[in-house]
Amino acid sequence: MVVLGPGCRVSSKELMNFLHLLELPINIRLTCYGANINGVREDIMEAIEKTRKLDPSHIFIKFRGFPPGDPRRCRAKRGGAREGFHQIEAEYKLLEDVSYALEHPKHVDLELPKKISVDDFKSIVDEVESKK
Repeated sequence: MVVLGPGCRVSSKELMNFLHLLELPINIRLTCYGANINGVREDIMEAIEKTRKLDPSHIFIKFRGFPPGDPRRCRAKRGGAREGFHQIEAEYKLLEDVSYALEHPKHVDLELPKKISVDDFKSIVDEVESKK
């Protein structure tokens, strides 16, 4: 699944045209959020790699759990929205923040701050109290 995030410089139709011009043996289906592509893993990975280069901060890839048309998940057979659609809809709301983070990376320290001793804490409290 190729998901075009908010602010993407590529439209779904441009994405589909781009994928067709790659001339890879893949199936492409235009969707409301981008496109679904299906085929041999190597061809899919090549298409993904080239597609992400169009707008790396706004084009996202999500692997489907079931192939298109699978009767266990196909809405044509079950009726209503595909079960995963609501998850994509919820994730889509976060993509603007993800795009911003990709465009403006910040250093994140993964080490937790060290705890201070009770005595040090008491001395800090006493210091603050004495300044009042």
